[in-house]
Amino acid sequence: MNAVASVHRAVSAPNQFVEVGGRTLAYRSIGEGRPLVLCTRFRGNMDVWDPAFLDGLADEGFRVITFDYSGLGLSTGEATYNPAEMARDPIDLMTALDISDVVLGGWSLGGMAAQVAFAVAGARISHLLLIGTTPPGPLVKPAEQLFFDTAVIEDYALKEEEILFFEPKSQASRKAAAESSARIAERTQGRSPPVPIAFARANIGAGPKNPIFPADAVLEVLKTTDKPILHLGGDHDIIFPVENWYALNQALPTLHLITYPSAGHGPQHQYPRASAEHIASFVRSTR
Repeated sequence: MNAVASVHRAVSAPNQFVEVGGRTLAYRSIGEGRPLVLCTRFRGNMDVWDPAFLDGLADEGFRVITFDYSGLGLSTGEATYNPAEMARDPIDLMTALDISDVVLGGWSLGGMAAQVAFAVAGARISHLLLIGTTPPGPLVKPAEQLFFDTAVIEDYALKEEEILFFEPKSQASRKAAAESSARIAERTQGRSPPVPIAFARANIGAGPKNPIFPADAVLEVLKTTDKPILHLGGDHDIIFPVENWYALNQALPTLHLITYPSAGHGPQHQYPRASAEHIASFVRSTR
């Protein structure tokens, strides 16, 4: 299937569907140009992305594609939070939409799935974009217990969003959290159902693990690829500390690192325009 790109903005983009692999994947597409596919976070669906970030990417010349994982949101099939199995979704979506030269992105858990997809289906992918996620293998700095205690609260309030995705100690970050939350709430029609809390709780574990992403084969691909990799992070990410990427500076030959100040696990929500511009510059200037 070769779907027509949408020029809608994020808050009004229609839900679209493709049948692939015995299931239906729900997706949205905004903008025109280089395809950029985004894999979402733990407890995420198409509606957790900040519209300012998505629109910023579209304004930079990307066709931005978000989707719901199998069995979650508006997609059918069997749900899983195993990154090795989750990777089938972006791979099948790229195939179904017949897109190549793709910038494949992933936030948090989605970044782990994106790394697996990059390792398995790299022929369709030109660049790997990682946001607030972890590299494979042993960590120099583990997660904080606070994330695990907060991430399983059934209904997030702004306070929980500040803890999970921003830097509560920073007044500017707290202000950005409120603004981002308001933008995300602007979409009122065709919203994707939230991830069931029972499923999320069953798949997170009780606390930090090291490694959290034991995938030696994926790490080997990152060490040997000639394709550019960018990680966007906050300087205080309580689940996936950016220090673990800096520890690999000498090991990953194509890795670019951008770390935003007074920011947490969702830097693209605190700095939506800067994030979009940095991503666009990275893609334009590397090959």
